Amino acid sequence: MSLKKDKQKVLGEFFDEERIRGFLIAQAPAGVNLDFHLLERAYRGMQAENFATFIEIFKAEGHDLSAKNANGKTLSDLVGEHSAFTEYAEILARAGAN
Repeated sequence: MSLKKDKQKVLGEFFDEERIRGFLIAQAPAGVNLDFHLLERAYRGMQAENFATFIEIFKAEGHDLSAKNANGKTLSDLVGEHSAFTEYAEILARAGAN
């Protein structure tokens, strides 16, 4: 699974802490690492500033920033492949993701 190069920013939506925490409540599809699924879901659904808050919460709750997809790639690996999303890659790197 690869991330789309045409990720669109979510504009005009309000993300308070409760809504951001809501991204931690999900079930991963069969065969998908739950932490990777949560990270990818937040990446796809949030602006960078909200994603940064999500990452803080995600990490504080003991989730794995280096979780891998079925192809052995982390979200950092995938985001790093798309130069348009360096802000997200920087957020992950600052948080200690591999």
